[in-house]
Amino acid sequence: MQNHLLKNLILFILLGVNAVVLAQTPIDLKSYKKNGSIVSVDNKRLTINWPAGRAGNGKMILDLDKAKPLFKSIQLGNTKSFKEIASDLDPVFVLRVGKRTLSPSSAGWDVFFDRVPTRPYTTNLISFDKLKTKVFTSGSQTIVQISEMSSTSFKGYLEITMYNGSPLFNISAVMTTKNDSTAILYDAGLVNKKQLWENIAWGDVHDKLQIEKTSVDDVSKNLEVKYRTVIGENRGGSLAVFPAPHQYFYPLDEAFNLKFTWRGKNYLNLIPDYGMGIRQDPIGDKRYVPWFNAPPQTKQRLNFFCLISENKAALTLAEVKKYTNGDSYVPLKGYKTMASHFHNEFISDVVLSGKPVPEYPEFVDVFKKAGLDIVKLAEFHGPGHPKGPDSIRLKELKTLFDQSKRLSDSTFLLLPGEEANNFYGGHWLAFFPKPIYWVMSRSNETPFVANHPQYGKVYHIGNKEEMLKLLEEEKGLAWTAHARTKASTGYPDKYKNEDFFKSETFLGAAWKPIPADLSLPTLSKRVLNLMDDMANWGLKKHVISEADIFTVTHQNEMYAHLNVNYLQMDKLPNYKNGWQPVLDAISNGKFFVSTGEVLIPSFNINGKGAGETLKLNKIDKTTIKITLNWTFPLNFVEIISGDGNKVYRDRVNLNNTQSFGKQSFSWPVNLVNRKWVRIEAWDIAANGAFTQMVWLK
Repeated sequence: MQNHLLKNLILFILLGVNAVVLAQTPIDLKSYKKNGSIVSVDNKRLTINWPAGRAGNGKMILDLDKAKPLFKSIQLGNTKSFKEIASDLDPVFVLRVGKRTLSPSSAGWDVFFDRVPTRPYTTNLISFDKLKTKVFTSGSQTIVQISEMSSTSFKGYLEITMYNGSPLFNISAVMTTKNDSTAILYDAGLVNKKQLWENIAWGDVHDKLQIEKTSVDDVSKNLEVKYRTVIGENRGGSLAVFPAPHQYFYPLDEAFNLKFTWRGKNYLNLIPDYGMGIRQDPIGDKRYVPWFNAPPQTKQRLNFFCLISENKAALTLAEVKKYTNGDSYVPLKGYKTMASHFHNEFISDVVLSGKPVPEYPEFVDVFKKAGLDIVKLAEFHGPGHPKGPDSIRLKELKTLFDQSKRLSDSTFLLLPGEEANNFYGGHWLAFFPKPIYWVMSRSNETPFVANHPQYGKVYHIGNKEEMLKLLEEEKGLAWTAHARTKASTGYPDKYKNEDFFKSETFLGAAWKPIPADLSLPTLSKRVLNLMDDMANWGLKKHVISEADIFTVTHQNEMYAHLNVNYLQMDKLPNYKNGWQPVLDAISNGKFFVSTGEVLIPSFNINGKGAGETLKLNKIDKTTIKITLNWTFPLNFVEIISGDGNKVYRDRVNLNNTQSFGKQSFSWPVNLVNRKWVRIEAWDIAANGAFTQMVWLK
């Protein structure tokens, strides 16, 4: 009898212990290695203390009790004294799931001409259950994974990453689906059941700080902001929420500011608590709205960044702005910045329409404040008359040249250009080193070139052979716009054997992040893959960046959709003398492409730079030397090379880097039997830069 009672008592105790264990979230610390951060566990609470640079130390206390808010406390201070910035916060994610068009004629997963929100889609809150937790380190990063998360066909986990050297952390829902043909959008943020924030602050589109008193009764509101940031402020300090500056913005024709942040309670009637965060407008600019790709079994990172500070919102916003250099492209000694492919249509819509012509147009001010030294236009994309009649076409060109000259000065070049879209196939851009009068049609009675009494030399072009001849005679350049997508689907592949494409007048192609895929640690690979393909075709081609944007205003979210070419030039040419040095730098590959946050001040392989040819023997040792500047911590550098058939990739992990650095690197690399090599560098927010080819012999 006593033995029976004892057995029952032991069984009861064991069941109780198991119940306690099951009620707690297991914490796996096996992959955690000390990297400057300190991780401790106290019952259901996980504490991460990490070095936060000048801000001191950051401390995050995570409550793994399923009934409690996840972020028990977020603090800043030192080992002796911490100040609480925020408490009792929960991360929230809203996932929209739609259907992707995958027709080969629309470029498959590289599609742009898709209208996802015109078809049925779902909008759901992602559920979060604290089942198990893993803590691990990756270089100077400390990462916490908590599972699981789910919504419709997607499942995954929450991931929180702290970055040594900065009061910065990232919150991500890493989600995967088995379904094919899926396109997604997401909104995200932080919520609190109480009135945590005294104020919500943001920079408006006029760059003025707005501060709003909060109330638990505030119904959610979408905010039109600059710098993509919303800030919660209280007595202890402030916390900024913002997305990856480029990756979060799927490609559109327009850069309209679609109110990319939100604040308040009952957001989308899905989140009852008071919160603030980032958002996407599902209908975009109401034209082509492709959303993000979500191929099956890919890990989609639905993420946002947080930056904490003991200061008020104004100073915190100033710290956030440093990560994008105030949304501008910083000067770099020995380089000039150039952006290309803008359909602003200032000539047709303003100058030739009879409207008052402003002495200093807004779009020029936008470009200058973005740090652009050179802007190449792509006018007359819709309203122009490229094929004539001559009386209209030549007047349009004369007006374009006159206005470009008027608006250029010693520090800024506004250069005429067009998206020609005739003769070659697909869409392509033409660029001449001086004003050239040409009409994109020719009758049998009209000569190829003639002298016009008012405009001087005028060309009439009737076919691809004459187009090539014009480019050769006037030292012009052409390149494929939005290659392999949009109206260039299938190009330049379809004309890769044509004489005009093999000619030195055909530069190559232009890069813009189309499509968008949140599972990639980089921006779009579409044209970067083409860059490698063209080199393996045996052609010495280059890839220039393009914006492909229509409206250009201060109100727009320009920076998210911009990219830039850093051309190796010591000074700008004078407009009236022509701008041949600009075309020379481009055609010789003397430039790198950047989103702005990662720069490549110098790069060579055994002393040879981009665009140059390096002669190698089989016994030669090959060393890559590169200098990188960055704002967000770097993620990796990839060394890409090819042998004429295959592409090789060697990745160098740079996860030990911290925010705001500059460093020179040297790496040995085996390039035996390779014909070309180039470099890409990417940071933790998928911002990056890439060089042009070094050719190998």
